[in-house]
Amino acid sequence: MKIAAIQMESISGQIDKNREKGKKFVYEAIKKGAQLIVLPELWSSGYHLTKPVFAKLQQETKDIVEQFRAIAREHSVVLVVPFIDKKGEDFFIALSVIESNGEILKTYHKSFLWDKEQLHFKHGERKYDPIQTSIGKIGTLICYDIEFPELSRILALRGAQLIIVSSVTRLASEKRWDIQLPARALDNTVFVLGANTVGEGSCGKTKLIDPKGAIVHECSRTKEEILLCDLDFSQIDKARLKIPYLKEFDYSLVPGLVETKLY
Repeated sequence: MKIAAIQMESISGQIDKNREKGKKFVYEAIKKGAQLIVLPELWSSGYHLTKPVFAKLQQETKDIVEQFRAIAREHSVVLVVPFIDKKGEDFFIALSVIESNGEILKTYHKSFLWDKEQLHFKHGERKYDPIQTSIGKIGTLICYDIEFPELSRILALRGAQLIIVSSVTRLASEKRWDIQLPARALDNTVFVLGANTVGEGSCGKTKLIDPKGAIVHECSRTKEEILLCDLDFSQIDKARLKIPYLKEFDYSLVPGLVETKLY
């Protein structure tokens, strides 16, 4: 199975330009055979904006999700599309998982907000449930969420085979990005796919990590590009035979967490 992550530079506030660039990358990934394609956090709006501007652009970013539902349906591809969501008067950094028939299987709201994000957005509900898609069972996190190891562990214990992280990770956080994604993959013997932006101080390095914590492929720090990789979920079982972290896990440490047969 081929999967893709789009590493792109967004122009803050330029919805039309970002949308067309994003679509171009997605269509290119489809032509190359990708069955799952992931876009980075706030790709359609840009990241460095004020709360009034985010609010102004919110509906347009959500409308783009509808356009990508049509792309998913037409090309039978699973898409992970971040956007700005709104409930009542509250705004959320969000993403939707779109099935290959165009159905939105899940919308996830970023649950941990970094620094000044808390001035613009609300925390999402802290519930971490993977979703079964036509390409496998995936968990979704957004940027700062990956820095909390408990979230990935819960997703893995609930059966996630691939944890997807849409992100705007800055150069100042590059070291953490390089350490934490492989750590989450190894700790939980799952694949981790991190889709990051470039430009405006972002560190790029979109990457796929295998269940043993090894980098399968990593993009550059500065260039727009498509990460395109083959993914074989059978590697998970092979890794778990040698690294039994989840087999040894004591479910009583997390009240309410139902034991899942992983071995």
